[in-house]
Amino acid sequence: MEILKVENLTKIYGKDNTKVVALDHVSFSVKKGEFVAIVGASGSGKSTLLHLIGGVDKPTSGKVFIEGHDIYNFNDDRLAIFRRRHVGLIYQFYNLIPVLNIEENITLPLDLDGRSVSKEELNDLIKLLNLSHRSKHLPNELSGGEQQRTSIGRALITKPSIILADEPTGNLDSKATDEIISILKKSNKEFNQTIIMITHNLELANVADRIIEIADGHIVGEN
Repeated sequence: MEILKVENLTKIYGKDNTKVVALDHVSFSVKKGEFVAIVGASGSGKSTLLHLIGGVDKPTSGKVFIEGHDIYNFNDDRLAIFRRRHVGLIYQFYNLIPVLNIEENITLPLDLDGRSVSKEELNDLIKLLNLSHRSKHLPNELSGGEQQRTSIGRALITKPSIILADEPTGNLDSKATDEIISILKKSNKEFNQTIIMITHNLELANVADRIIEIADGHIVGEN
């Protein structure tokens, strides 16, 4: 079952002498439960692609379908609601709320949406993240790896259609990197969570089911 379809996605910044084509008619699809890595050098367009898929930015042209919904047909309010319910975003820099503890940061998307989660589900997720002993701590009391595991929990708590991870291990040491990749693989294999991960690290990309290589705004390889 196809969960994501990208059609002729193009993003242009500036015009005339300052014109930059960040993405140029990119097309591909992802099946439900796939783990896809998108690799490329800095400036290749991979992060731009991820932001367009997630509805964080808007394309110059082209379409993005998530579970059959053309997300850029939504107005801004409807897109924000759809993104909150169907897209889990994991960034390199965590983006945690400093005054909220681990549990509160994880449940924030549900709180914003007026939904609740059972204590059992929350505890199971925190256990998966290996954060049970830290659940009442604030972000500034955590290591980088613990903060990133919290951001993964925040992305997973809504049971989204798709997880988008933008260089999720970029700021972490090798031990914390292994922990993050292990959690992503487990959520993919055990919970059939669809994941698209941006990385410049080919070794990390090899954990995925499929690798898409992008350069100068084009897909240049796939395996």
